Amino acid sequence: MITKRIIPCLDVKDGRVVKGVNFEGLSDVSSPVQLGKYYSDCGADELVFYDITASSDGRKLFTDILKEVASNIFIPLTVGGGINTVEDFDRVLKCGADKVSVNSGAIKNPDLIKEAAVKYGSQCVVISADIKRVNGEFRVFARGGRDDTGMEAISWIKRCVDNGAGEVVVNSIDTDGVKKGFDIEMLKAVCAAVKVPVIASGGAGCPEDFITLFREIPDIDAGLAASIFHFGEVKISDLKELLNRNNILVRL
Repeated sequence: MITKRIIPCLDVKDGRVVKGVNFEGLSDVSSPVQLGKYYSDCGADELVFYDITASSDGRKLFTDILKEVASNIFIPLTVGGGINTVEDFDRVLKCGADKVSVNSGAIKNPDLIKEAAVKYGSQCVVISADIKRVNGEFRVFARGGRDDTGMEAISWIKRCVDNGAGEVVVNSIDTDGVKKGFDIEMLKAVCAAVKVPVIASGGAGCPEDFITLFREIPDIDAGLAASIFHFGEVKISDLKELLNRNNILVRL
């Protein structure tokens, strides 16, 4: 049985880690370099770094901060934000990323995933989908949750995986920062549609939410969170010990 991964997420804006609710009302948290090193030292399995305004600002990702984060951690690093071309993949990987997460760039150019997968391998290509319910349908949003694309989310994710994405991050806008638990319904639908690793993001409020996630969806590969880790509400080492006691396999 594959161990479940616990992944903290750094949402970076203007060089600082920030956090909001439902993708809005961002507040300053910390330095991404300090926070990244802390998580690397404290048992996180991987780290996700999102430059959350790169796409909406129409600019490239801040590589100087990324290089510093990458040089201070010893766990796999996934990076996203402003990824629009294969050259962007190349630049981010050269800065120390292990995987590159693409969202708005793939919506604008669906061939981007295929091109990147051919050049760097599917294991490097992560499709990150920001999803919100609209009139009872799971809908894909672009530009950091700002724009409703009108596309149905499950079919879009399946298309991305068919094109070569090796991993899926499901960001539920409905549950983001609300701390009432992961979006189980949405995550079950994604896991049923694809055969690559799926990471749950949005909604974790307490350690029990991770237990519920892994019990309700045995196929899910990882739980990602930000607020509860950033503000010290949950320590990753404590969370993993709790999961282990509940017979959920994790790397201790």
